Amino acid sequence: MDERWAQDVQSAAVFPLPFRVLFLLSSGVLAWATNLHGLHQHGIDGPGVLQLERSSLPAIRSPGFKQIIEPNPSYRPVYRLSFYCATWCLFVWVVYRYSTINHVEYVDVFKYLPAVGVLGLVIGLVCPYDVLELHEREKFLYAIYRCITPQTSGVAFSDVVLADILASYAKVFGDLWLSLWMLLPGGSLLVLPPQDGWFRWVLPTLMSVPYLIRFRQCLTEYRAPLNQSRRPLYNAIKYATSFPVIYLSAAQRIVVSELVADVGGQVRSEPWYGEYQLFRLWLFAALINSLYSYWWDITNDWGFDLLRSKSSRGEGGRPHPFGLRTRLLYPLPYYPFVVLANLILRLTWSVKLSLHLHSHSEGSGIIFWTEVAELARRWMWVFLRVEWEIVKGKQESLGTREGETGFRDD
Repeated sequence: MDERWAQDVQSAAVFPLPFRVLFLLSSGVLAWATNLHGLHQHGIDGPGVLQLERSSLPAIRSPGFKQIIEPNPSYRPVYRLSFYCATWCLFVWVVYRYSTINHVEYVDVFKYLPAVGVLGLVIGLVCPYDVLELHEREKFLYAIYRCITPQTSGVAFSDVVLADILASYAKVFGDLWLSLWMLLPGGSLLVLPPQDGWFRWVLPTLMSVPYLIRFRQCLTEYRAPLNQSRRPLYNAIKYATSFPVIYLSAAQRIVVSELVADVGGQVRSEPWYGEYQLFRLWLFAALINSLYSYWWDITNDWGFDLLRSKSSRGEGGRPHPFGLRTRLLYPLPYYPFVVLANLILRLTWSVKLSLHLHSHSEGSGIIFWTEVAELARRWMWVFLRVEWEIVKGKQESLGTREGETGFRDD
């Protein structure tokens, strides 16, 4: 146990949680740039399909915002923005490592450095001056504004994609909260802050925010005057299944605490998983959420026939390569790889959301790499989601209904 604790402390000293958050945030910007670039390379008008030209701001905008209309936004400004983010985060981390290398006792002395890194990113994001790709930053801020406020004019496709990306950052939302307490006076970069009393429910609530946003978007689509489909309602149910996973996992921290107390403060060597009804309930919720989400990805977000019944397949039930669909815009080998990778990463997704599994994994970085894997999964998901939006739009213009939904609306 002492050796394991020493390894966790050393790992936390080299790459503390606040720096992991900075890495994941800057990686997300780079991933979005490569998404737009990859779509462009395949002849797909990503900004047009995603409706990224919806960058005009409401009349109540602050003086720092300005309306800019750009019919064909490019991926190049996003690459530059990701370069600025990565360079800043790397610079701060190098200074931190130079100051603390081989001296674990100096880690908390220089813990203000990751705080400077976070503060620099925030200032760069909201800076009202025409620097650091102002147009891209304003579009992002306004997109966040649309996601967190009720919209009466419908939900844009870009807002749907952004909310789904935010869902992949659910654990990072919790990491930001933990990082804040680590950086405050009395906190430490080497140990996670205690989560007792009401504090233990803050973390799962923050992690639930992205799913709540997407849940509300689905209900907005369902209640839209022109909507005649139940698909948004079934999609809302998918996001609702994430809440039991998160909160049942948080509740199991109480079980772990009681378990430790029962053995005099020493963690038992034998596994406790499965000994409590709460764990079995969490496992059932996790399986339902992961499998339902995977089925939805394949059938509704990507429009594939792989998991459909023959009666619900489009174009007379004609077979498609690998159970996909007739119209494919990317090279064929790409699809089976993404389908398989999505299954594996969807099954680890619930682990990423499960707080009771994190207590001894933060220092070792296991959970960090599951967060990286989730970003990679979402990166692949974006390509196929945009492709399906194009294919579906063409089918609607031609009056066909191939793979419209896995549910019957009647």
